[in-house]
Amino acid sequence: MTRNSPVLLVTGASSGIGEATAKLFAAHGYRVVLAARRRERLEALGEEIRKMGGEALPVVADLTDLRQIEQLVDSSLSDYGRIDVLFNNAGMGRMNWLENLDPVADIEALFRVNLLGVVQTTRAVLPHMIMRKSGHIINMASMAGYLATPTYSIYAASKFAVRGFSEALRREVGVYGIRVSGIYPSGVETEFARHAGIKRKTGISTPARLRLSAEQVAISVLDVVHRPRRAVLIPAPMRMVAWFGFFFPGFVDWMIEKRFTRPERGL
Repeated sequence: MTRNSPVLLVTGASSGIGEATAKLFAAHGYRVVLAARRRERLEALGEEIRKMGGEALPVVADLTDLRQIEQLVDSSLSDYGRIDVLFNNAGMGRMNWLENLDPVADIEALFRVNLLGVVQTTRAVLPHMIMRKSGHIINMASMAGYLATPTYSIYAASKFAVRGFSEALRREVGVYGIRVSGIYPSGVETEFARHAGIKRKTGISTPARLRLSAEQVAISVLDVVHRPRRAVLIPAPMRMVAWFGFFFPGFVDWMIEKRFTRPERGL
């Protein structure tokens, strides 16, 4: 690799989608900046990428801290001189009825990571991309950013916000040659569900045929860099789900209430 090799900055890189994306981009000639809070995992991933023949810069960063975000971007530019792709992947979930969520530990924390972390990291990287008149910002959202379901109220709110942010930003920075894309996957096989505290009396979950691996999502991230699009809904059937929710919201409300909300609430 050389100083002209492209650079990916990926947040939430210590596991799941972030880890898979970092490995895939490294295999395709990118130098990768690995950002997350878990130092040991970042260093292990960096070593794995270097053994593959790639180049990686692990940077411990808490995206709820503006100063650490600025230090992350400064370190990336100091070591690699450029940032070609920013993948805002870090996120968290707290799935429960709204009245059961802690106002600070659940609600405020989720918005700080899922929305403000995305906004502030993007803001810190933008001056560099504007100066170079080049770059691609990819925001990890969710199908919850198109179709909001019970117990996902705060998570969905954050992802709808990321969707709106992505659309507005695209129209702000496209004049500088900067691309902005949103990734909207259905359920993904990662640590997310365990940390989100998802518990279902009904056992309802994303059907197996619609669940994705972290590696499948990573492939979509690389693909959107090669073939830029505004939004990527994966897997393909989820496009129909989003379409149905937009055009038939009353039916969706009735169906979800009957099959999910009432049984889960014991009504």
